[in-house]
Amino acid sequence: VCFVPGGLDCSISFVSHVLGKVCIHGRQKEILGVLVPCLTDLTKSDCIWQRICWRLVECVPDRWMEAVVLGFVQRAPGADVLSRLLGNLVVKNKKAQFVVTQKMLLLQYGHTTEVLQNLLGYLSLDGLRRTLLLRVLQELLETWSSSSAVKHSTAEQQLYISKAILICLSHLKEPEIETHRQELLTSMMEGVKCRLDSSLPQQRRLGMVVAESISLKINTEGPVLKFEYEEDDETRELKFLLVQTPSFCNVPSLPDDDRSEKAGAALPLVPESNEKSHAAAPVMSNEESDTEFDSDDDLIPYDMSEDKELKIKAPVYIRDCIEVLTGSRTEDVDKWEATVKALESLVRKNPAATREVSVELAKILLHLEEKTCIEGFVELRQRAQVAVLTTDPIPVAKYLTSQFYSLNYSLRQRMDILDVLVLAAQELSCPKFLGKTKHSGAQKPCIQLLQGSDSSKGWRRVVDERIKNKTRRLDKGQCHVELASRPNEFNSVAGYFFFPLIQHFDRPLTTFDLLGEDHLVLGRLAHTLAILMYLAVNTVAVTAMGKALLEFVWALRFHTDSYVRQGLLSCISSLLLSVPTERILADMTEELLETQSWLGDVMEKDPDGDCRRLALQNLLLMENLKKKLEVVPS
Repeated sequence: VCFVPGGLDCSISFVSHVLGKVCIHGRQKEILGVLVPCLTDLTKSDCIWQRICWRLVECVPDRWMEAVVLGFVQRAPGADVLSRLLGNLVVKNKKAQFVVTQKMLLLQYGHTTEVLQNLLGYLSLDGLRRTLLLRVLQELLETWSSSSAVKHSTAEQQLYISKAILICLSHLKEPEIETHRQELLTSMMEGVKCRLDSSLPQQRRLGMVVAESISLKINTEGPVLKFEYEEDDETRELKFLLVQTPSFCNVPSLPDDDRSEKAGAALPLVPESNEKSHAAAPVMSNEESDTEFDSDDDLIPYDMSEDKELKIKAPVYIRDCIEVLTGSRTEDVDKWEATVKALESLVRKNPAATREVSVELAKILLHLEEKTCIEGFVELRQRAQVAVLTTDPIPVAKYLTSQFYSLNYSLRQRMDILDVLVLAAQELSCPKFLGKTKHSGAQKPCIQLLQGSDSSKGWRRVVDERIKNKTRRLDKGQCHVELASRPNEFNSVAGYFFFPLIQHFDRPLTTFDLLGEDHLVLGRLAHTLAILMYLAVNTVAVTAMGKALLEFVWALRFHTDSYVRQGLLSCISSLLLSVPTERILADMTEELLETQSWLGDVMEKDPDGDCRRLALQNLLLMENLKKKLEVVPS
């Protein structure tokens, strides 16, 4: 650091130009890595050095201001240090104000949480800058509550904006909260509605956490919002951001062990002797002493060691199961539970009897509601539905696919139909396992004595066993189960599963609109069709299914919901993997070229990362098709 002797005035604009030039040419880390720690020490107690530092950044030309400001924000050890180094730069310089309040918060989302805490903490530390903090919070909330922004921005950007909102809330004071309470409440309600409508669980959980935090901040005395969701590291970090640390320094979220250690360190120390005495003789209150005499501890309990739980015998016929499941008598609850638990195995053991009442049984299971708190009820019902569908595929598949587009069904029931169709198709398309297990020679042979055999032949078994034990084997195989050699049962019924589902997706009903607000079910439908297409490989109807699926994808390719687009891209992958190459090239060449162009746009412009990944995967599959074309057999 150079000093000017004699109290002469000097200009540091040249140094500012050098600083900006170096930063804009990519040497930001090298110069600020040395300059920021040095200025941090010099400005701790010297106001003159503070003014010099302020003047240094104020004289940086606007075309280089972004690189300089960003470097200072990233390398300052805390918001208070950043306030000393930059002063009121964002108030005086419009370019710096745009970078801090717009570009770094709304147009970029790659900065760390520590950088956000530095930036927003810096805005909160001065009265002139607090107006900018409130304006930033308002713009962040407008973006957070915009349905268009939710649909067209990435999940990472949504998380970044949510973190910025919570940090801003942590810096608000009571008078400011009172002034802007209604705006906060309105933005909260609009934003949480947009996110609860999303098909992605991460977006829904993010909306719940932010809405809870805003409600907690604006309703300090009244009731607050409370949602049910599974907490993870991300939600815990978000909630921790709402708590402002006293020193304005960036404190990362502590693990549970560190929190318990710090909490224990904050407790008052108790002498060891006192702890022992308290543990040995606990102090009892008057109420506890009164209740001691009124307790029932002196009553002798009944001896129930020999009691046995009464087991309700489950029905042994399918029609008896139907009678129990459709009965209205409340005293048969135990029998109802036993029937639900035994129904799957009963269906599989009696296929002939099941086929007689298969559609009726499928209807009962589709509308079956839980009468008691039976463990795993949803799974038991689903497995029974799959068993009925695999036992009698064609009529049951016709019934389920027709009910998917019928009136008076909940979204949950419609998604249950899709799940059952997928699980049944998977079971039908996979060969069943044989009971015999084939062992390799690496394992010890199991010698079994056959009835009627001569004992004199035992020597040969002993010799063979010794030879096998002494033989050195270079390759030791694994124990594996033989697969049955049998036809694909899904081959003859694939069309009954697939085509009815794809026919009426564009016809809205009074209570069901796939192209409207029920886009969650549309996304599930797209994923279901992709799985059915993949399982239909080598079937007769696979080419017709591929054509219909390509038309379905083409009609919905510009859907705004990312979950739906992921399903459509999965459909393209299944088509390319299942339909024979010669049939694709002969029947779908033009459609495939248009699809390739669309996939290129998705890979470059789609805001969802999974969609971009799937698009790239499909383009690679198409590239493999081109290579197969180039290899002409001689």
